Amino acid sequence: MTQVVLNNGDTAFMMLCTAMVCLMTPGLAFFYGGLARKRSILIIMMQSFISMGIVTLIWIFGGFGLAFGQDHGGIIGNIKDYFALANVDLNPNILHGATIPFALFFAFQLMFCVITVPLMTGAFAERLNIKGYLLLLIFWTILIYLPVCHWVWGNGFLEKMGFVDFAGGAVIHTTAGFGALASIFVLGNRTLKKKGMQPNNLMAAAIGTGLLWFGWFGFNSGGALGANYLASTAFINTIVGLASAMVTWMIFAYIQTGKINFLDILTGSVAGLATITPCSGYIKPTSAILVGIVAGIICNVAVKFRENRGWDDALDVWGVHGIGGFTGTILIGFFAASNVNKVSASMTQLGVQVGGVIFIALYSFILTYVMLRLFKRFFNIEPTNQEIDKGLDEYLLAEKAYME
Repeated sequence: MTQVVLNNGDTAFMMLCTAMVCLMTPGLAFFYGGLARKRSILIIMMQSFISMGIVTLIWIFGGFGLAFGQDHGGIIGNIKDYFALANVDLNPNILHGATIPFALFFAFQLMFCVITVPLMTGAFAERLNIKGYLLLLIFWTILIYLPVCHWVWGNGFLEKMGFVDFAGGAVIHTTAGFGALASIFVLGNRTLKKKGMQPNNLMAAAIGTGLLWFGWFGFNSGGALGANYLASTAFINTIVGLASAMVTWMIFAYIQTGKINFLDILTGSVAGLATITPCSGYIKPTSAILVGIVAGIICNVAVKFRENRGWDDALDVWGVHGIGGFTGTILIGFFAASNVNKVSASMTQLGVQVGGVIFIALYSFILTYVMLRLFKRFFNIEPTNQEIDKGLDEYLLAEKAYME
């Protein structure tokens, strides 16, 4: 039987991991802000920062209970269990980190919830006003993130079926990526003089990427809930997946275009991280090389497919995060090693992974689509083309990132 004994080393490790994942949200803001057009930098960065406040309150007042409270029919947790921090104390919880304070588990999981909707913002850049984004942030978190989190990590029906996701490839990246795809279909394409989104500052994007790299070690390793062998495995797999995908993306880009852009390096690395995330605690580092190679190819193909279809996914959220997380979740069925974390590659495990991640993708896509359709019908959530051309920073915020 697992002993419930507070361990100082594990506690310090998880405090660090929580802080690292927290840093990823401003890192994402810099990444997207650097890639956005000059006139709309602040609005897309604000969408990341504001999530920390809004989502934290949701998490405190019912969200954590819905995700990790006592299971109801495999669908959702009990909202009363941890409402307003009730029963969230400094004692370990045998189900959620038997060697760390339960309040620390609460904080670590909160950081995952905080970053998920901001991941979507790169797809619908310049197509939601502040009201529209706040509506999406609140209702998407409650209706999509919290149930999916419970299904996979809170003793919900997918977890009971044997579906696994170590650090959020399905719970975070697949939901955000396919939700982002739905938002593109509902909100449509912008009227652009130039094709796509023209980055305003690749140096800012590089800083954001570096912060994401750093935070991702805590993102994946923290899934072990302690400083142990499993955390070390996830840590190594993270850097191996990143590097392998980056190089593969560079080679693939060079074969296609005859050159390698700086943006290819940044995007390829993030694709590798999104893909290695779900399997980082289930596979050996040698397998992580293959996962990175698959990520560098599949995500690149997805981005090209999106471009050919004319979908205005401004910062390629679906192709990088959605397809990356989706693919990595499936690859557990091919590469999982039982001596890493008690899950073995098999046709049975592969079937569970495929069925589970498809269900999650469809759930996120359909609900996001319906949600935004309703928002468009009853609320004014979209800026006009004139406002977009003028710049949403100036129009909505009365601010500018760069003073002329």
